[in-house]
Amino acid sequence: MFTDAQWDMIEPLLPSSDGLRGRAFRNNRLVVEGIAYRYRTGIAWRDLPSEFGPWQTVWKRHRRYAGDGTWDRVLAALLTSADADGKVDRQVSVDSTVNRAHQHATNLARSTGGSVELHESACRAR
Repeated sequence: MFTDAQWDMIEPLLPSSDGLRGRAFRNNRLVVEGIAYRYRTGIAWRDLPSEFGPWQTVWKRHRRYAGDGTWDRVLAALLTSADADGKVDRQVSVDSTVNRAHQHATNLARSTGGSVELHESACRAR
């Protein structure tokens, strides 16, 4: 999954369980690789191969890191490093596609322009 060089860049950015109450974190590298595997393959958390440990552990760690901003910090640090090394391609693609939704696809009330008295109520429709 991750090369040693890649893991050396990611590991210092992740929180540690040192000094926290409860059990020590399971192998952090294995759990993060399980999260990456799940995103790469698009599988459900429950279908995560057992080589990454219990899926509940991987899911909880992902949820914790997403909630406390760890993933945002990791992404920002990796992008900054890649940009400094000239590995970020700054090409932009613009698409002029227009997607329209049917009028019934919205959950907003639609005004027909008539007065409210002209509309039959749900109670009288029975």
